[in-house]
Amino acid sequence: MENLAQNAPPHEMRQTDVMDPARAAALLATLGRPAAVQTGDALPPFFHQIYFWQALPPAELGRDGHPATGASDNSVIPDLGLPRRMWAGGRLEFHAPLRAGLAAEKITTVADISRKTGRSGPLGFVTLQHDIMQDGQLTTREYQDLVYREDPAPDAAKPQPPIAPVDETHAEPAIFDTTLLFRYSALTFNGHRIHYDEAYSRQTEGYDGLVSHGPLLAQLLMLLAERQLGPLSRFEFRATSPLMHHEAATLCWREDGTLWVRGPDGRQNMTAKAS
Repeated sequence: MENLAQNAPPHEMRQTDVMDPARAAALLATLGRPAAVQTGDALPPFFHQIYFWQALPPAELGRDGHPATGASDNSVIPDLGLPRRMWAGGRLEFHAPLRAGLAAEKITTVADISRKTGRSGPLGFVTLQHDIMQDGQLTTREYQDLVYREDPAPDAAKPQPPIAPVDETHAEPAIFDTTLLFRYSALTFNGHRIHYDEAYSRQTEGYDGLVSHGPLLAQLLMLLAERQLGPLSRFEFRATSPLMHHEAATLCWREDGTLWVRGPDGRQNMTAKAS
């Protein structure tokens, strides 16, 4: 594997935002858990995803609706020449509660960039580090793993997804329809077209429908873990196969802190570990 991090210029991006209580309440309602959020309340884990928007004009977006990569003040990711972007997973450390109604800062740096050639062709791997600061204190450190790849060939065989375990000690059903995907995209200011443009998702990126957001699955697993464990200190997750908008899923918990998402055909969509 070729390591490119040493060739990437040092660069960071800083964003500030106020943790609007109304936006947090909107996400809770979107997830089917309506609740009032007041200034000073501790936000649920991973809710920083709905803040720190990059509101760029269309000319500064890539074809998929995300901010364009490359030499730009709006991106820390170099142009790897690979058009398809996927959020492959991540790791989070929770150091202190992120409070609603107060200003916070997000500092993004590139932790690692590498390339290799897989069975489907060239792949680019990018890990971003996001530090969420509030009142001079680190509240959350997130490592976000992204994968970039080429468009699929029309006759390319789809990879065989792993089969999910069935030994959970607790399970909850989850439905991902177009309304949920639209509202989550809006709240996270996520312009990726695979989540709302079905023709693009099918014809250009080769999916079987609209793709349920990886971080949305992770968010639901985090909230499930918090209900089982109380406040979280660490959480890591890995996407293993896409879940379409027309598919119901099962959120699974095992008493050792392992979680996963199981699709309607038994395939594994995501794995996670919480503590």
